[in-house]
Amino acid sequence: MSERTRSLGSRWLGIGLATVLSVVTLGLGVTGRLTLYISPESVWFACAAAVVTLIGAIWSCTLPLGAEEGHDHGHEHAESGRLGTTATVAGGVIASGVVVAALVLPPASLSVELAMSRAGESTALFAGADDVTLGKADTSTFGVGDWASVFATATNTASYDGTTVTLTGFITPGKDGVDLTRLVITHCVIDAQPANVPVTIDAGEYKTGQWVKVTGTVKADADGALHVDPTTVEAIDEPGDPYEY
Repeated sequence: MSERTRSLGSRWLGIGLATVLSVVTLGLGVTGRLTLYISPESVWFACAAAVVTLIGAIWSCTLPLGAEEGHDHGHEHAESGRLGTTATVAGGVIASGVVVAALVLPPASLSVELAMSRAGESTALFAGADDVTLGKADTSTFGVGDWASVFATATNTASYDGTTVTLTGFITPGKDGVDLTRLVITHCVIDAQPANVPVTIDAGEYKTGQWVKVTGTVKADADGALHVDPTTVEAIDEPGDPYEY
């Protein structure tokens, strides 16, 4: 491989890929779709980092091609250079494929897929767990994730009996019927955890993955287990922001 070709490959793997990913990040941020991958609190940081990267990429274009590489031409260095070239080509193919996928594939949520693959994991997600366990928390702003924590950890479940709720999520199979599910993320979809709330709905009425808006009442069974008894269930399209945080 010629020195010029190697230099071009190195520049593409470094500045080239970083520039493309930065442009994609800014595009997703401007259109509001970056929250399909990271939490809203992290959007500003990701966009700022993308801007800094683009500034660095523009500056790097003022350097002569190959200036970022060393020029030791010893025998041992030549041998390691051949190994490095092989690694560079392999890495370039993989990294370029990722970038092309980011450009070609439309942004999409991973809600249903992740929830089903992580079924059975803990749903005690609410930060105020002590309030939920020891008393009755303020539920006025609760989403599916918060209610999943209540259902999983509250000891005084009778205090929640009769509470009116309006929740949005998608249908998944539950232990004893149907669950209303939502993915809760802290930073990005990599750390997403499914939150499940049992709802009294006919298992055959809605297919798995169907998004619904449920209005109803929290009910406590004789054994203290909680579920949502719906008064209305409305099938809806996936919301623009499918996650809870």
